[in-house]
Amino acid sequence: MGARLKGNIMLLMTAMIWGGGFVAQSAGMDYIGPFTFCAARYVLAMLALIPVIFLFSVQARKNPQAGLWEKFAPDRPTLWGGLYCGLTLGVADALQQVGICYTTAGKAGFITALYIIMVPLMERVLGKRIPKVLAFCVLLAIVGFYFLCVNEELSVGYGDFLTLCCAVFFSLHILVIDHFMKKKADGIKLSWVQFAVSFVFASMLTAVFETVTWEMLWAARYPLLFAGIISSGIAYTLQILGQKYTDPTIATLLMSLESVFAVLAGWAVLGEVMSGREIFGCGLVFVAVLLAQLPLPVLKR
Repeated sequence: MGARLKGNIMLLMTAMIWGGGFVAQSAGMDYIGPFTFCAARYVLAMLALIPVIFLFSVQARKNPQAGLWEKFAPDRPTLWGGLYCGLTLGVADALQQVGICYTTAGKAGFITALYIIMVPLMERVLGKRIPKVLAFCVLLAIVGFYFLCVNEELSVGYGDFLTLCCAVFFSLHILVIDHFMKKKADGIKLSWVQFAVSFVFASMLTAVFETVTWEMLWAARYPLLFAGIISSGIAYTLQILGQKYTDPTIATLLMSLESVFAVLAGWAVLGEVMSGREIFGCGLVFVAVLLAQLPLPVLKR
């Protein structure tokens, strides 16, 4: 399997997991606060990754006889990458969790999806040339997300502003991952370090703004298990590993399918009915993602 195809499959799996995890994320908020939810899911993600590191990290594969600490300890690029990824992810998740409390799901979905246009714009500011076909795909996907997510009159409220800030930090998270994976950071260890940093950040916010008990955490155990182990431990690690083989702009298009999969999951699992407008939006996003994968040398200049 080619490296590019492998990366695309990982990112597609990431989008599928994130889309299916929207129900768990929403359900958890019925029992605990947004910062507590973030902190708890990071702990579960860290625990889930420990055996993965000992079995599949770069050091473990190169030297299976190495000691436990040698297998676990991150090198310098991995440590610094985990620090910056953890800070951007922690801020993005916190803003998203709080923002959802103050805006509608449709507007939040559309505003968060704006990272697919923020990433190429940031790359352009940094001096990277964006192929014409990718620029067209980004614009096509934005139109698709509008039809998919926005069904009410657009206005900018407190929750909308927080969600927009969340999209900015998710964009930075994608670019930071790309930067440190090019420096040969260990993707699995980097994921663990980022969760540790995000946990410290979320715990500080929890201590200041929220009250939590073991009873509350136990009541939210099922949403937390899915969000912590599946959506965080597995999906965010797949994101890091997948971005190693994929251009950041294409990665954002693939991961933006999260919103499409969320709508499809609601239709398949919860019996929610998709309108013609939503089906049309899904179609545009799928076309944008597929077009970005086609070998069109004339357009990729």
